[in-house]
Amino acid sequence: MNPGSEYARDSRYLTTRITADGRDGFPVEPGRYRLVVARACPWASRAVIVRRLLGLEEALPMAVAGPTHDDRSWTFDLDPGGRDPVLGIERLQEAYLARDPGYDRGITVPAVVDVPTGRVVTNDFAQITLDLSLEWSAYHREGAPDLYPRELRPEIDAVNAVVYEEVNNGVYRAGFAGSQEAYASAYEQLFARLDLLAERLRESRYLVGDTLTEADVRLFTTLVRFDAVYHGHFKCNRRKLSETPVLWAYARDLFQTPGFGDTVDFEHIKRHYYLVHDDINPTGIVPAGPDLSGWLAPHGRESLGGRPFGDGTPPAPVGAGEAVPPEHTPLPS
Repeated sequence: MNPGSEYARDSRYLTTRITADGRDGFPVEPGRYRLVVARACPWASRAVIVRRLLGLEEALPMAVAGPTHDDRSWTFDLDPGGRDPVLGIERLQEAYLARDPGYDRGITVPAVVDVPTGRVVTNDFAQITLDLSLEWSAYHREGAPDLYPRELRPEIDAVNAVVYEEVNNGVYRAGFAGSQEAYASAYEQLFARLDLLAERLRESRYLVGDTLTEADVRLFTTLVRFDAVYHGHFKCNRRKLSETPVLWAYARDLFQTPGFGDTVDFEHIKRHYYLVHDDINPTGIVPAGPDLSGWLAPHGRESLGGRPFGDGTPPAPVGAGEAVPPEHTPLPS
């Protein structure tokens, strides 16, 4: 946060891609790479959801960093001894510096690490999920949904562009605004876009087409954090998500869909925002609420039609090693 200025996200990502043909030097190979995420982070949560929906758990193993970090890096404090058991590192920073000892950009999640070399291949979060759909298709589970169907890609891309600028990143532009004017601009733009999205979803179960797509994943990761952190912590407080009937029903519909809510760790989300952003929350007090039981209330969106997985099927239950702790979610264990 820079006093007097608008928030600008550092978007200098490592754009190397892992592709079926290996054109960037990194071919798709099951078990070769490790997807490093933090359940607290909305950008990483996209990759967690897409990986699960497509059934890539075995082909692309996952490392989960703890919910907090310092100026240096995310840490593997959830693992025994504070080290990732596969990469053998304490901090994600080590994998970035293994690629470039002079690396001076953000140590961000999600990041895909090449296990044999211990080097980060990419942290380009927007491209990672698209490549999981397009480049890793040989390893998708039977019945995996098509999250980025060719005929809908122009519309999905257009929706994603405005949702990123005005919603996904819009909450950060409000929360990290360095002036009243910058905050007001972000706030107005955010809620204007949420109103338009509500209108779009009033008669349509999903954002684009009649099945789940990449667009729904990208909007969901912001909506699911809204009442827990963005409404109060980032001052996005015109109204709560739970006070916005269409979007609240849409978000509950997704949350109750296998692959979405079963990846969400509300405790990690709250601890991250309220502890890491000590300039916004200097006391370090983590709120006890909100009440999460509403996420399981009937949503009634089935009446709009739509087929969540198209001609496919829901993913199997979450494996024991990747389940969210039962005390961190309203979902029954």
